[in-house]
Amino acid sequence: MTTQTFPLAPMNRLAPLVLVVPAAGIALAVLVAPREQATPLPMLATAFMFALVIAGPLLGLLRRRITLDGHTLVVAATAYTQRIPVDAFDLDSARVVDLDERTEFRPMLGINRFGLPGFRAGYYVLRNRVRGFCLLTRFQRVLVLPRRDGRFVLLSPEQPQALLSRLRELAATPTRG
Repeated sequence: MTTQTFPLAPMNRLAPLVLVVPAAGIALAVLVAPREQATPLPMLATAFMFALVIAGPLLGLLRRRITLDGHTLVVAATAYTQRIPVDAFDLDSARVVDLDERTEFRPMLGINRFGLPGFRAGYYVLRNRVRGFCLLTRFQRVLVLPRRDGRFVLLSPEQPQALLSRLRELAATPTRG
């Protein structure tokens, strides 16, 4: 069984700053606030809690991967993982779209998700009122994969057409076992 990884389109480098800048400001405010207590323990505990709150999502951003493992598409997106057999997709209807033009596929309501400006991961209700699993690092050149059960998978691989072509090749070959 072969494994093939498809790199994701680069994420906007400013997106993690949405987490870091407010946390740094709050931590700085805690550190410079006038203290009436002799012990800095509550101040240090507060700063440590902010560090944990920020570190978790930032570490989650490192877990982003699109892989074909045999005849299974594996999408790892922060804390979420989808393992979908290739034959679960309606690849004749799959296409590469710009979500600014095809707004019916834009994620609208997060069900169980993680999002920053320019980054979406997890389960969403799309604007067409259908559920979808997203791993989006950009809204242009998004691979929209309709599933046979009516849901969608939206991905931002660096080369969406290459992933779609490989999925179609796998769908044309029989699975073993």
